[in-house]
Amino acid sequence: MEQVTSVIAFWRDVVGPERWFDADPLLDQELRLRFERLWRKARVGALEGWEESPAGRLALILLLDTFPRRMFRGTREAFLGDPVARGVADRALARGDDACHGAGCGADPLEGAVRLFFYMPFLHAEDLRAQERGLALIAEHIRGAAEEDARARHMVIRRFGRFPWRNAAVGRHSSDEEAAFLWAGGYDWALRAQRPRGRAA
Repeated sequence: MEQVTSVIAFWRDVVGPERWFDADPLLDQELRLRFERLWRKARVGALEGWEESPAGRLALILLLDTFPRRMFRGTREAFLGDPVARGVADRALARGDDACHGAGCGADPLEGAVRLFFYMPFLHAEDLRAQERGLALIAEHIRGAAEEDARARHMVIRRFGRFPWRNAAVGRHSSDEEAAFLWAGGYDWALRAQRPRGRAA
């Protein structure tokens, strides 16, 4: 369980909520140095034993869904673990991991804002049903800025069926409508559209 604890503790305590969504090249590099080897093991199923505890399942989600978006920012590799991460998240939620507290959670209680990352694999999916599930979970349990993000992503998938800002990284051609959307601000435009008029970012 030492590696499980190190994954969660680094993200929760060393990085912390204030930096979770920063575009920080130094943090990207540190994540890659610390965790790329574990990510590669997780991708080929070599860490399946981690699924025996709530903490282990969260650590797998972080390794497969959250960390690669920073370790491999702007490349196809950033998204390779998404389907597996979504499967782990689905099983974790079926067991109630996102509401887990106390010793039964494994190495550490899974308390506070970190529960958000049980839901992120659904928000990262280019699939409307997954988006609807992620949005419902965020709206019920998290709210605030996370709900604005979820609504923005849901709106984009409902409109395009995929995330246009991901096209270049995965080698897809953008349609004229997608190109216009990206020119107007892409994700930032979609996020602003979720905010009440007069509210600053």
